[in-house]
Amino acid sequence: MSDTVSGEASDEVTEWLAGRAIPLDGREPGSGTAGLRPLRDVLDGVRVVGLGEATHGSAEFFQLRWRVTEFLIRELGFTTLAIEASAAAARAVDDYVRDGTGDPREALAGLGFWTLDTAEMLTVIERLREHNRTAGHRVRFAGIDPQHPAAALRALRSCLDGDAAELLAPLGELTQWRWNEPWDRRREPPDRRAEEAARRLEEHVAAHGPEEAREPARIVRQFAELSTRPLRHADPEQTLGFARDRHMAENVNHLLAAEPGSRIALWAHNGHIMKDKQGGHGYGAVPTMGRHLAAEHGAAYYALGTLFGAGGFRARRSRFGRLVRSGRPSRFSVPLVRAPRFVEARLAAARPGDYLVDLRGGDRTETVAGWLAATNHVRGFGSVAGRFAAKFTFTPAVLAEQFDGLAFVRHATCSTPLPPLPSRAT
Repeated sequence: MSDTVSGEASDEVTEWLAGRAIPLDGREPGSGTAGLRPLRDVLDGVRVVGLGEATHGSAEFFQLRWRVTEFLIRELGFTTLAIEASAAAARAVDDYVRDGTGDPREALAGLGFWTLDTAEMLTVIERLREHNRTAGHRVRFAGIDPQHPAAALRALRSCLDGDAAELLAPLGELTQWRWNEPWDRRREPPDRRAEEAARRLEEHVAAHGPEEAREPARIVRQFAELSTRPLRHADPEQTLGFARDRHMAENVNHLLAAEPGSRIALWAHNGHIMKDKQGGHGYGAVPTMGRHLAAEHGAAYYALGTLFGAGGFRARRSRFGRLVRSGRPSRFSVPLVRAPRFVEARLAAARPGDYLVDLRGGDRTETVAGWLAATNHVRGFGSVAGRFAAKFTFTPAVLAEQFDGLAFVRHATCSTPLPPLPSRAT
């Protein structure tokens, strides 16, 4: 079947995309970085590269982002891989990739996200460990999400005593809070005592130390705020989504400040790395993490969205707007779209194979500039998708406002779940 865009077999937009394409001749680890060297000029002066994904559950997005990250590390000296995962639990992964300490499988499972408990992500961790074992500069692994704060609470209990230890008492139940069951779906109103206690604790640590308590205190404070936020609110700035993206940007900035000269490859969903507001997940239009980072760093932040033409992904099913909790994530499949209002149709028509395209620089005709500034549509799925609605699910996208570049995967396949650890098996 042809990939021609309906009614527009060869127009200025597809020709422009084809002319600026950087081919991805291979996504597998070990494919090499030579083909990505045109990115050197594109990323000159960039400190944070946001590497997006259109789904959390497609194998190719792990592979593609690792190949780009490998280029950033080897060719441009990037120092950190930061991902949309528990900031507290990621310390165990960092211990492994930097020093070989601990078990990589247990560290990965400890991140608390089924989306990351995959064979593809385990390969990323092993490749990063191999780089650190053999290369001239070691690369840090970090989480940026306040979720799953148990490791931060344990760290605080181990290094605090006296008055500070008493501030931990109201925080004990925080680990039982569930992201997919925020308080506005419960009968009981939010208990703000934990948030107040977390703020007092962070203030105490900032004033009196110890130094090693500062980071876990910040994470606990962020999570405590999330636990009292509604998923939906008439004012989007009161929502959980608004706070979460703001906190993730805050954590990226802390990583930059901790090591002068550091440069970060930042993995998160397209809806987080893009530089405009997002309206997904039912909580209204809120400033994304990428918008905060672009406001702080200007051109030193580069948002690379990643899209796919057709194929599969894994996600939790929703039914009548509610999450189906039983069973493992389901497999979904969507076809290629061909109408020119869909960005994926334009990308598929531009050239065969997978490729990257920079949207920042280069000459463009009035037609191309108009397309980049117009409202088009893209596919995007988080951790939940509707069984029958997935094929018809698209979100508005103004590429000139949201992304600095795009990566296109022609055909995606489902990520590979790892078997449960023996101690976690049910």
